Amino acid sequence: MKKIMTLALADFKIIFRDPSLKSFLVLPVLLFALILWGVPALVDNYPFLEPYLPVFLVVAVVENTQMFSFITTMVLIDEKETNVAPIYGVVPLKKWEYLLSRFLIPYLFTALLNIILFEVQPFYTIHWIDGVGLSLLTALIVPVYALSVNAIVKNRMEGMVYIKAFNMLVLLPIAAFFIPEEWRMFFGVLPTHWVFQGVEAVTQGVSIALYMGVGVVFFVGLLWGVAKVFIRKHFV
Repeated sequence: MKKIMTLALADFKIIFRDPSLKSFLVLPVLLFALILWGVPALVDNYPFLEPYLPVFLVVAVVENTQMFSFITTMVLIDEKETNVAPIYGVVPLKKWEYLLSRFLIPYLFTALLNIILFEVQPFYTIHWIDGVGLSLLTALIVPVYALSVNAIVKNRMEGMVYIKAFNMLVLLPIAAFFIPEEWRMFFGVLPTHWVFQGVEAVTQGVSIALYMGVGVVFFVGLLWGVAKVFIRKHFV
């Protein structure tokens, strides 16, 4: 574990070697500002928006994952284009250790952002255990997103196309908030649906155990599948 942490820290230091990626650091700041000041002011002026507070919160929670989803995706694509990626296939490092070292800090940092967001949001009283659980679940979007895109694309041009598609796919389950409840489960094939439903449940004081359980199964299963495809293609 010490070796993985050392590699993770070293990787994190060079992850922003492309100056253009640094601009994405402002995204969490904007999301926190929106939740702390923007949405409350909006609801004060337009009270009919109050029933949609769970929607605002869940969008902020999911969008908090997009900083490292995009950054990690582009770094891996760049390594593929510059032929750096095959080198990792010959270093004395197990494939799962490589993946863990690449995603450990982005995952933990993303989870921490949402833990803080659940604590400081002014709308609901959310038990810290629920906040931590949902944050850890939501942060799984980062490795699933980055590995999925990199299992498909060959270069940055393709990457940008698929990134736009994945951005829409991640947020697609938001439609479940605006349709009859009996139709919501049709979105259950998308992992982020269970994040969305979990956040809505926690705002209503309802148990999130079901959503957490199903969400973990979906995310872990999908992560296992895309990781195998990524490893097969990334190290060849």
